[in-house]
Amino acid sequence: MASLKALKVRINSVKSTQKITKAMKMVAAAKLRRAQEAAEAGRPYAERLEAVVSSLASRVAIGEGSPKLLAGTGRDQVHLFVVATSDKGLAGAFNSNIARLARRRALELQAQGKTVKFYTIGRKGRAVLARQFRDGFIHAIEPGDLGKLGFADARGYADDLIARYEAGEFDVAHLFYATFKSVLTQEPTEQQLIPVAIPAATEATGAADAVVEYEPDEEHILADLLPSNVAVQLFRAMRENAASEQGSKMTAMDNATRNAGDLIKRLSIQYNRARQAAITTELVEIISGAEAL
Repeated sequence: MASLKALKVRINSVKSTQKITKAMKMVAAAKLRRAQEAAEAGRPYAERLEAVVSSLASRVAIGEGSPKLLAGTGRDQVHLFVVATSDKGLAGAFNSNIARLARRRALELQAQGKTVKFYTIGRKGRAVLARQFRDGFIHAIEPGDLGKLGFADARGYADDLIARYEAGEFDVAHLFYATFKSVLTQEPTEQQLIPVAIPAATEATGAADAVVEYEPDEEHILADLLPSNVAVQLFRAMRENAASEQGSKMTAMDNATRNAGDLIKRLSIQYNRARQAAITTELVEIISGAEAL
């Protein structure tokens, strides 16, 4: 059994850890509200832009003069996984869930004979994936605090991806991030980023039957919208990740605080029992000595 001094030291150590985890929970809760509002505010625009681009793409006859972001390379051999995570840990399964989804999809594509490359935004995602796909990384970014990233950062990442695409480094790009649902739920999400995903043909009804005339034509509009769409989708992913990180961190720190409290109770019981046993032993020794005299 541990000594009274060792138990006392460990109890004080766990109490100090509990104070830290409780403070981190409060900080995450304070950041969560702002991050959640930013993520929810950006969703309608990103979703509507993606829908508009997909709708335009479905109306255009793809040919040699079509934008490459629309027409694709004509191949489906090299896939680039843009895995967006965070640079910081202590956020529960937030980072590992995103990396796990990317790893599963990569193994599926490799089983089909495809080549998979990785473009990571966030140190934690790279750390997890590098264990199995060390030779597949083409670029890694450490963005720092996700809550401080702006659209200019997303535009820079998008320009780099588009330049690599036009240089022929990959055929299809997939974006991986976590969609914020609630404090307890952050859903790992995969989205085709490049080229634009064209929806399957559906029966047109109602307003969809209306004749719309575009000026300039659809291809010229798409040439301007497609690069912007890549940046907007990346920015949306970063906002979703910022909210998901704080929600996951808040839950993880709450669980850690509760676990520390439970451990303190168990150690306190063990300490009191050891202290009682020591007192009882001393009393027995005193009584035995008195009887001997």
